[in-house]
Amino acid sequence: MHNDKTLTIAVLQLPTLGMQTTKLEFYLKNAYTRGVKIVLLGEYILNHFFKELQTLPIQMVKKQSDKHIELLKKFAIKYNMIFVAPIILIKENQYVKTIVKISDKSIVYYEQQILIPYKHWNEKKMFANEIKPLTSPLTFKVDGFKVMVMGGFELHFDPFWSYVTKKKIDLVLLPTASTFSSHNRWREIIKTKAFLHGCYILRANRLGEFKEEKVKWKFYGDSMLVEPSGEIYMMLEDKESMLIETISKNNIKEHKKTWAFEEELSLRANL
Repeated sequence: MHNDKTLTIAVLQLPTLGMQTTKLEFYLKNAYTRGVKIVLLGEYILNHFFKELQTLPIQMVKKQSDKHIELLKKFAIKYNMIFVAPIILIKENQYVKTIVKISDKSIVYYEQQILIPYKHWNEKKMFANEIKPLTSPLTFKVDGFKVMVMGGFELHFDPFWSYVTKKKIDLVLLPTASTFSSHNRWREIIKTKAFLHGCYILRANRLGEFKEEKVKWKFYGDSMLVEPSGEIYMMLEDKESMLIETISKNNIKEHKKTWAFEEELSLRANL
């Protein structure tokens, strides 16, 4: 097809980086040679898993976050890339769970709006994120593509997806920290959402393990790019690696034209 707009995007599938940076640079050099514009990292890669935070001094966590933000800013300028990565901020001596978007020009934070509230996994209790009416997740434009970032857990709530439709989003970035044996459920939800909303979804899941008494939390990777057709275009297994793929605007247009979901809705909205 003529004049197809494309965008090359990447996921870095890693365990917590701690303070090391050489690994990051190794991958980014490679991404740069392949024309990558957006790099997505999973949850708890720039910081430790939230259950480990309880044993760390708050100042150390702050230092780690500050260092990574500074570093990604440097790489954003050097490689002319946009980084999207979950990061923990400290406000009034409390942890706030955010996702940062770092480009050569700016740093923007999105505070995750709905956090996991379960007894065995209680981010809601751990973090001081404010509970208030939902607003649009973070959106931005790159090379004619409209991109939206939502927290992994937020994928489960319809209001976030209504923003995807309203804002005509082409690509949803989904950083996660999924564990236990939730592979299939995540795959199916992501595939369904991509199909129903006619967008690409790039999911970055972390690697690594956390041991708690008798329970072993194993983060299994499975980072993936899903097409508007609902098919998994590319998926990383459970090893440290980088996914680089190019998405196409025409692919989105074709899907929307074929299935006409939005067309049918907008027809009725104007009556």
